[in-house]
Amino acid sequence: MTDEKATRLKKKVYERKLKKLHIELVKLQEWTKETGAKICIVFEGRDGAGKGGTIKAITERVSPRTFRVVALTAPTEREKSQMYVQRYLPHLPGAGEIVIFDRSWYNRAGVERVMGFCTDDQVQSFLRGVPGVEKAIVDSGVILLKYWLEVSPEEQTRRIEGRMTDERKLWKLSPMDLKSYSRWFDYSRARDEMFAASDTEWAPWFAIRSDDKQQTRLNIISHILESIPYKPVKRQKIELPKRQKPHGYEEPNFARHWIADAV
Repeated sequence: MTDEKATRLKKKVYERKLKKLHIELVKLQEWTKETGAKICIVFEGRDGAGKGGTIKAITERVSPRTFRVVALTAPTEREKSQMYVQRYLPHLPGAGEIVIFDRSWYNRAGVERVMGFCTDDQVQSFLRGVPGVEKAIVDSGVILLKYWLEVSPEEQTRRIEGRMTDERKLWKLSPMDLKSYSRWFDYSRARDEMFAASDTEWAPWFAIRSDDKQQTRLNIISHILESIPYKPVKRQKIELPKRQKPHGYEEPNFARHWIADAV
């Protein structure tokens, strides 16, 4: 464990590298808007694998109007009656959008399968059909990137135990998360079959070991940037205009509900 910690990036080094990547993400954003590109990024992995932190690192310095994060709740009764992927399709990107799925249609091959929320026939039907659905998505002009974050059993335990004692993270821990934690090898089998069925030429899976959160974020952002043929968009030089004169305006003399400094 000591050797692993010794190899981890120092905070200043991480922040310097992340800043450079954030600049490139802004360039990607402007290129996407300029060209009308459609980009869809899928994040999957076990609980505690680092999906949420990675997504935050990606979206920290960009516009939520261009980078849109989709994290769907449990399906409604109506959605349960639909074709499985149907409720995800309206969230796919239009021109000039980058959509990030924090878990996706692969819930059927993972969480739903392991927790018994669907039948084996439904899982097999999904696995047979998903390559064709993704082929149609890609053929429509969407750049589709799929990432699997692979956390070790020891690191997952450490992170989930951290959620149990940190009141800022309690919302990340549900009774289902605890049940999922106990089924490590069921998830391993489900992951393996999912990869075998849906790792295609047009929509391959990219896996990354995610025990080192900082390096994981840097690696994934770098891979996203390398996978998309964006170019810097020419912009006009920005000059700050002069502020208008008051022309007799005076601040009104009435009480305002000013917020006091926090203690």
